[in-house]
Amino acid sequence: MTDDQVYLLRKSFHRVEQQSRVAALVFYRRLFELDPRVRPLFKTDIEEQSGKLMDMLGLVLSLSERPERLRTELRELGARHVGYGVRNEHYETVGRALLDMFAQVLAEDFTPPIRSAWTEFYKFMANAMKEPEINEKELGGIAERLAESQDPAEIARLKSAMTRGFHGSKETAASEEL
Repeated sequence: MTDDQVYLLRKSFHRVEQQSRVAALVFYRRLFELDPRVRPLFKTDIEEQSGKLMDMLGLVLSLSERPERLRTELRELGARHVGYGVRNEHYETVGRALLDMFAQVLAEDFTPPIRSAWTEFYKFMANAMKEPEINEKELGGIAERLAESQDPAEIARLKSAMTRGFHGSKETAASEEL
């Protein structure tokens, strides 16, 4: 990404962050409108989840000038999301909800260059999250939970997380440029 795009991301996020509670609730309302099937993936209180969303957006923006550190953070986040039941097809819906949230909160200040910057940044984030690197410790924890679980849905999620951990494509993720 260019310095100008990073500036636009940070400037627009700062405005959204000033209304973070409302912005996050707008995001989740839109996400569940676009795909009601994702609602059961959220086990915590939506207000708590809203805080996590805004914190994570702030973190990834703070790392935007350090792409390797950002990529590592996003891969770890992606690995955790596999365990929550997130599938690759959910990323497109989340991206749409995120852009819609910015459009609603920023209103006329959501200019085409800002939309473009967020679109590009989200594509980078989603690609990195879909290629998680699961380290041995995480794999061990997943294997332990798998051995203890009696829930077929959780077993399927855990097996998926393990498979992605073993077969994640480092080459693909490394070739994605921020």
